[in-house]
Amino acid sequence: MKRQALLPKGSLGRLIKQSAEAWERQDYQAAIDFLERAQSHDPRNPSILLDLGRAYGARYDYANAERCLELAIRAAPRQTGVIIDAGHRCQEFGKDQMAGHYFERAAESSDATADVFVTLAELHERHNQLDKATQLADRALGLDARHPSARLVRARLDRLAGKWSEAGERVRALLDGNEGDPWLRARAWYEMGAIQDRLGRYDEAMAAFLEAKALLRPASASPLKILQSNQARVREMEGTISAAVLERWHHAGAVLNPTRPFAVLLGHPRSGTTLLEQILDSHPDIVTAEETHVLFHEACLPLRRKFPPNAPVLEVLESATESLIRQSRENYFRSTELFTGKPLGHKLLIDKNPSLNSLIPSISRIFPEVKYLVAIRDPRDVCLSCFMQPLVLNPGSSAYLSLAGTVTQYVSSMGFWRTISPRLRNSWTELRYEDLVADLEISSRRALAFLGVEWNDEVLRYHEHARNKLVLSPSYAEVTKPVFKSAVGRWRNYRTYLEPYLKELEPFIKSFGYE
Repeated sequence: MKRQALLPKGSLGRLIKQSAEAWERQDYQAAIDFLERAQSHDPRNPSILLDLGRAYGARYDYANAERCLELAIRAAPRQTGVIIDAGHRCQEFGKDQMAGHYFERAAESSDATADVFVTLAELHERHNQLDKATQLADRALGLDARHPSARLVRARLDRLAGKWSEAGERVRALLDGNEGDPWLRARAWYEMGAIQDRLGRYDEAMAAFLEAKALLRPASASPLKILQSNQARVREMEGTISAAVLERWHHAGAVLNPTRPFAVLLGHPRSGTTLLEQILDSHPDIVTAEETHVLFHEACLPLRRKFPPNAPVLEVLESATESLIRQSRENYFRSTELFTGKPLGHKLLIDKNPSLNSLIPSISRIFPEVKYLVAIRDPRDVCLSCFMQPLVLNPGSSAYLSLAGTVTQYVSSMGFWRTISPRLRNSWTELRYEDLVADLEISSRRALAFLGVEWNDEVLRYHEHARNKLVLSPSYAEVTKPVFKSAVGRWRNYRTYLEPYLKELEPFIKSFGYE
């Protein structure tokens, strides 16, 4: 109490508020500084320590993150709740393995809740440990037989195990009870759609997907506004990022030594980027980073921090000094090593993110040595698959609340690729998903040759490699299995629903060879 009395009135709350403001503007170091000062005034405050752990985690300083989280647990009068909070903080900074350790500890407590077992079940599911995930879901249901999330997870695990009838019964019972919040009920309808699709009941599947969209649409106004702003920025770049500009940047980048073996794997969500990334990650001379925020936060964002949000991309990139670009490069490679926990050395780094198309000008400005590997898939299959995914609502996924919006976003993203690719000085190639599943070895050899990496038979056993790692993409269940061809031409099952939008997709169907 004496320590608190020495503080100016309201100073602790002000420090916490300043930290929250710094966090909101993604200035994580400032957030850490404010929280460290707050913690020095109130050293046994679990809330401050939890937030400090999260902030350190956002800076890839996992040792200090764990130190703060452990201090929070020791300081708490009731530890189980804080252990759970520590796990959630780890999830926020993208370390699910660390999060799992905390949830496992919470599960050992006598007061562990059903929510803890549900969270653990979902983590094991993403590691393809379906038997363990099922046991954990059943433990959750043992504590609360009506727990909506546990029932939904249990249904999904039945579907993944091929138990279609049992999965359908579980989901129908959940939907009939009208239980859970709108997001949970939407996920239940998505699950019903996936079950009906696998049973060949395509009209019933589409009806289920539309029910899910209807539940999410009331919360979509803000994400859709951001999406439309992003699409406008893409149109702006199409008109301003010329071949001459890219040529000049490429020559200017000649001084940015040492260069690094670096490639970006992009395309469009649901185009096969996850499958290709898992194949390449199986190679001993390649390190992949899967759908992280590191490239945007550590390399691209620093270039525009002094500009207003609506500043033209060309103006931002033209204003970047050599020293700022060097710093962005160093930050990116260092942070990626910390995030992946793998030393890069002379290995090829591949940053995989199918949503990076709009960052191509920024990436080319900062990394003149970068190679672009672009996954291509039949646009009709891509749009259908995006529409069917149970994604958390954000600006990107808000496009998929209707087939019209899905097609519009595909045209924006892949239209930008078609516009910018002839202007690039960087090496690039396209790899078709259909070719990959038709002949894994030929397509893999082509990708490795483009990347300048020697052949290794390990890439043909990618599914074994994938079983031992966490896959972030919605395709996590598929990539742990050998290549299968059932997803090719899937759009034909929904031709009636896609028909009104085929004219918009026609240029891409022809350009990518899917006539």
